[in-house]
Amino acid sequence: MSPRAACRLEALGFTKVSDYVAGKQDWIANGLPSEGRRANSARIGDLVRKDVPTCSLSESLARVKERVEEAGWDMAVAVSEEGIILGLLQKEQLAAPSDRTVEQVMQAGPSAWRPNLAVDRMVRHAIRFQLPHLMVSTSEGVLVGVLRRSDMDRLAGGIARLSAGKPGASS
Repeated sequence: MSPRAACRLEALGFTKVSDYVAGKQDWIANGLPSEGRRANSARIGDLVRKDVPTCSLSESLARVKERVEEAGWDMAVAVSEEGIILGLLQKEQLAAPSDRTVEQVMQAGPSAWRPNLAVDRMVRHAIRFQLPHLMVSTSEGVLVGVLRRSDMDRLAGGIARLSAGKPGASS
């Protein structure tokens, strides 16, 4: 909203007025309240797992491998001190020699999705393109969590059942 509109709303007696420059989608992506027809729709940010192992660039791969195994994951996300996604360690990278650092073996600049995206569309997209996971971050690049393939497959079954029950839906 423009500063003029914010000022006008305050003049009309509204007390919780924000001049949010980033836009509506960013507002929703940050988990802030919204209204409208799709306000209560399931979004991927609501379903991510936040227990994904994280690591710093300078950590030894040996330490990260231990943490990944203990947590029951097959991946880790390299993040900055602020939690910004810097890289990704998947099976291939985790199989590298243990004396290497995360920075030496990580996949730099991995794709991340915003938490406001609709679950049904993102699950269909991930399955269609055989993505092993959906990494979710804020617009600033801060890790929100990961939606694993096993979670997506489970969700896809539910989405298919819901779609089959709608009039005009095809299987």
